[in-house]
Amino acid sequence: MHQELVLRARMKLLSTDRRVLRGPDALWVYRVLTQVNPAAHGSKLAHVLVEASRSHRLHQLPDARLALLEEAVAVARALDAANPFRAKVLAKALEARQRELSAS
Repeated sequence: MHQELVLRARMKLLSTDRRVLRGPDALWVYRVLTQVNPAAHGSKLAHVLVEASRSHRLHQLPDARLALLEEAVAVARALDAANPFRAKVLAKALEARQRELSAS
């Protein structure tokens, strides 16, 4: 992992006053930081992946929405069972994926 990219992601995360970073930078920040510290950032990555799948920009792109939701499920499943957010983000990701599959 390129250390400058990790540093930029950490700086972006520190520059927000929210518990979870939102907006266009959230995905790349949490994807980078989850590689470095999955216990701390994995549940947030799963959360923003589900949110990103609901973007109006993806309204006509069901394959892109499903890909984001598949990634969210994989990230949530990979979290340690002791992670207090694992069950919640996994349930949210599975529900969103099932909804997307049913809509297809």
